[in-house]
Amino acid sequence: MGMFFINVEGAVFREDKWLLIRRSTKEAHAGGGLSLVGGTVEHEGDSSDILERTLRRELHEEVGIEVKERMQYVRNTSFVLGDGQEVVDIVFLCEWEKGEPYAKSLDEVDSVHWMTTDEIISNDEIPYFLKDSILAAEALRIKGVHV
Repeated sequence: MGMFFINVEGAVFREDKWLLIRRSTKEAHAGGGLSLVGGTVEHEGDSSDILERTLRRELHEEVGIEVKERMQYVRNTSFVLGDGQEVVDIVFLCEWEKGEPYAKSLDEVDSVHWMTTDEIISNDEIPYFLKDSILAAEALRIKGVHV
């Protein structure tokens, strides 16, 4: 029984759009595909808020943006990589704060795209699990807006 990798992803919204990246074709997993920004949690020893801090770092390193302080947990899933390694993926809802996103880390990102929920749901290229994450994030966001 092996250990899981932990991956965190940000469902980053600005007004009515979500930030997606086209992953670099250099990436071993899902190269060239559309995805949320995120990355693998690294060993830190004893620490707190490791998931949120990892995500903030990835957003800064990959696309050069900052998000607002409040992040909300959306959902978690697990998947198996081509080499058999298992990943637990945790999605957080984040609101864009500053920085125009761009393909800052060219090894990881080819391009950036702001898309509405409808554009994401109706795009055949986008995998079902990403659509499900966006729908869950959208439901949480709408709930938050109307409090």
